[in-house]
Amino acid sequence: MNVALIGATGNAGARILSELSQRGHSVTAIVRNPAKVPSLPRVSAKAGNVYDQDGLAALIKGHDVVISSVHFTASDPHKLLAAVKASGVARYLVVGGAGSLEVAPGVKVIDTPDFPPQYKAEAAAGGVYLDILRGERELDWTFLSPSALFIPGERTGTFRLGKDELLANDQGSSISFEDYAIALVDELERPAHSRERFTVGY
Repeated sequence: MNVALIGATGNAGARILSELSQRGHSVTAIVRNPAKVPSLPRVSAKAGNVYDQDGLAALIKGHDVVISSVHFTASDPHKLLAAVKASGVARYLVVGGAGSLEVAPGVKVIDTPDFPPQYKAEAAAGGVYLDILRGERELDWTFLSPSALFIPGERTGTFRLGKDELLANDQGSSISFEDYAIALVDELERPAHSRERFTVGY
């Protein structure tokens, strides 16, 4: 598959890039600094700015799918969506956040007393983006939320999928960047969550 990956050198983006390459996909890695993109099979690095709607649309055009792995507070959801739609690419996968997941009916992670204040702005912006996507009718979008702890780790291939509730076990709520990448590329190859959010965790 021919994939445009926006934000290919971040924590999640780098693992997604590696997973895509390992599975034989062709990837255009769209980043601010192409020199930081590792040399991988079938990967082409391109300089792009998430705030440059027209330039981003031109870079995305001609791909089968777009994956967005950028911080919500470091991008404009309306410009990102407009760029994807202007490119003519119909399928859009988004690296989401855990803040909008529920820990109880009607109670979101971001609203719990122990939620770290330093992550609140990013989590809130992620929730806004999800709401915007839920009103989107042109794109075939998917928003994949990680668990509460989204951290470097092992590529085990063993994890659980859920819908809108935070996944947790006896050790807490977590997912490695590596296993998250597996879940996202699985969704790319075998779509099961069209126009909805789902979550991954241990």
